[in-house]
Parts: sequence; structure tokens; C-alpha cells
Amino acid sequence: MSHSLRLHRFTLDNGMRVVVNHDPHSAMAVVNLLYNTGSRDENRQRTGIAHLFEHLMFGGSANVADFDEALEIAGGSSNAWTSNDFTNFYQTLPAANIETALYLESDRMRSLDFSQRSLQIQQGVVIEEFKQTCLNRPYGDIWHRLRNLAYSKDHPYSWPTLGLMPQHIADMSLADIKNWFYAHYAPNNAILSIVGGIPPEKAEKLVAKWFGPIPPRDINKRVLPDVGFPTQSKEEIVRAAVPDVQIVMAYPMDKYGTKRYFAADTISDLLSVGRSSRFYKNLIKGEGSGLFANADASILGSEHEGLLLLNATINSKNDTDIAKAKYLLNKTAESLFTQELSQYELERSLNNFETSFLLDNMQPENRAANIALAEYHNEDINSTISSRRQLTVYDVKHESVKLFQDTPSASIIYIPE
Repeated sequence: MSHSLRLHRFTLDNGMRVVVNHDPHSAMAVVNLLYNTGSRDENRQRTGIAHLFEHLMFGGSANVADFDEALEIAGGSSNAWTSNDFTNFYQTLPAANIETALYLESDRMRSLDFSQRSLQIQQGVVIEEFKQTCLNRPYGDIWHRLRNLAYSKDHPYSWPTLGLMPQHIADMSLADIKNWFYAHYAPNNAILSIVGGIPPEKAEKLVAKWFGPIPPRDINKRVLPDVGFPTQSKEEIVRAAVPDVQIVMAYPMDKYGTKRYFAADTISDLLSVGRSSRFYKNLIKGEGSGLFANADASILGSEHEGLLLLNATINSKNDTDIAKAKYLLNKTAESLFTQELSQYELERSLNNFETSFLLDNMQPENRAANIALAEYHNEDINSTISSRRQLTVYDVKHESVKLFQDTPSASIIYIPE
């Protein structure tokens, strides 16, 4: 059985790239609009604007007072997310009503309703989210601390998408918002993907109708400073109102799209996915049994250089046990090159990746976002699995040496007060 997605691509005269995945068996459709802007376009004196703007996009556009209300009348729902690199908007609605979603998205791409009232409302929402997520939750400031420790101060990856502080959000003016919009939100800085019961010919006609007249804009040139990773390992001890000791160790990894990036992603799976993973066998069971409550590995995959994370919660506040836990985390990670890594173990990890990838793309909303991201990267989403399977045992062992032996780390350790 083939899992290939049938894709129809075209580009409007204004530069907007479009990908359509027609599913003739679906009565629903997903409209996904990916903008090539995120918190990496901010500066340290004015952080959080990318995420604030995600909220403002729902606050009314030139001809639509209430985006969500208009979409709900057509039987649809919407959502969005902001990352360091992208801002993504998507709507799910009956395929018969897809023109409503295209109209709504095109109207807010053309121009928002820049009002002081809308700005104040969304500032309040985002500041409250900042307080709940970062200030009033155990371990909530982890990304502020870890990113600040791992990246140079002037690099925009050194703060989370929520921003450095609520005051930055409160200080945003309408002029700031307008400047951000016209510098980043444009058809020539966006990729539209459509998934569901819309034939490509109809989709192309409707997209041209609603987005074709929107002129391209001059997009701010992105100039990123050097990432400034640590030249020697750093560690920060945080004594706070947290329930357990938590250890987070971050290792600099390569940017998206390289063989090293995908090897690092595979390494995180080998270490932590399933009961056959090295963390489960060596830390939850084995040598770390009784000390580790949980252990995980993951990546902060980024367009620029990112981080591979090892994190664990342990059942002790004793300094000796904390030191032992750090040692065992490192030892288990290094076992990928100090001990045998079999083809069977790698194959099992790649099988897990394939299963997760296919299951993820079964959800139309996820598929639409993944298609848009693949288009941005000039990748063939249908080659994702075969490309990953080109990784060899040597590639993975070599990258594990680069990560865990040759690269300084940045660590945060939370200890209950």
C-alpha cells in the first residue's frame, strides 16, 4: 500500500506558493497558511511581538470584524501557533464552504483592522498567558533560563516565543504592530496548503481569486548573529518552589536540513522512545533504577542551530544523587558510541519514526502544516521516510561523538526549596 500524497503545486504572480492535497473521500478541508516569520525576527529590546501578532490576526481585518465568528457561521474552526521560525494559521471547515476560509485569510493578509482596542485586548491575553505559563507554574521559566544559557545574548533564539518579559508586550504600540505586519505578512512571505475534498483545479481558481490581487511587499531582510554557543560547559542551579529535582542538559546541534540534524533527531529517539530505549533500560531500569522517576531526550529543531535536550526527574534532593543522575544521563548518551549500536537497534528506531510520521499525517491539520513546511524547505514530503532511512550506524555514532564528547553543554538543575 502506497502512502504517497498526491500534491498539486502552483505559485501566484505575487509570489505566494500553494500546495493542494486533494482527498476525494473527505467532506472537510483544511486551509493552512504558513508565514516565514517568528521570534527570530525580533530583537532583544522588543521581544514577544511575533506571538502577540498571532493573537492580533484574530482581532479583525479590513472587512471582517470577527474572524472566528465568520468562520463558525460556515461550520469551521481555527487555530494558530508561533515558533522561533514560523507563524502558522489553519482553519478546518466543510469543503463546500472553503471559499469562506480563503476570503477570511486573504482579507487579514491584505490588511488588519489596526485598532488600539484590539491591541489592548490581545496584550492583556498574551500577558496573562505569560504569567500562567512562565511565572506561576513550576519549572515555568525553564526556556528563559536554558535559552539564555545556551545562546549568545543578541541571538533571537536566546529567548522563548513568549518573549523576555511581560513589559515588552505591554509597551507595544500600534506603530510597532503596523511595522511588523508590513515587514513580514505578505503573499511573497507565505505558503498556503489546502488539504481535503477540494479538487486542485477548483482550489487554484479560488486561491487566485482571493489572494491573486494582493500585491507583494518588501520583506525585512533577516540577518542573524552568530549563535554563540558555550565554549565550555555551563550549569545553573535553581532553587525554587518545584515538586522534584529536574535536570535539563542542552547540547548544541546542527540546523534543520543537514544529515547531522536528522542524525541528532534519531539519537533522541534511540535514547528515549519506548521500553527498548537506552534511557528506559539503563535509567528507569538498570543502573538508575529507583533514582530516576523519568528520563527523556528531544530536540528543539530550528532553522538555525538548535539544541538536543536530555532531561530527567529524580527521586532525591541529595547532592550526591544529583551528581550520580547527571553522570548516568551522560554515560547513557555516550553509550551510543562507547558501546555497540546495532543495525537492528537503528532499524527499530527508524521504524518508530516511520510509524509516527504516517500517523501524524493521518490528521488533516497536521498534514497541511507538514506539507507547507516541506514546501518551504523545498523538500518532497513523500521522500521523508526514505531519506531518513539513508542514515547509517556510522552517521549516528559519529553524531553522538560530536554531541556528547566534543560539544560543551548548558544545564539547568531545579531543586525544591
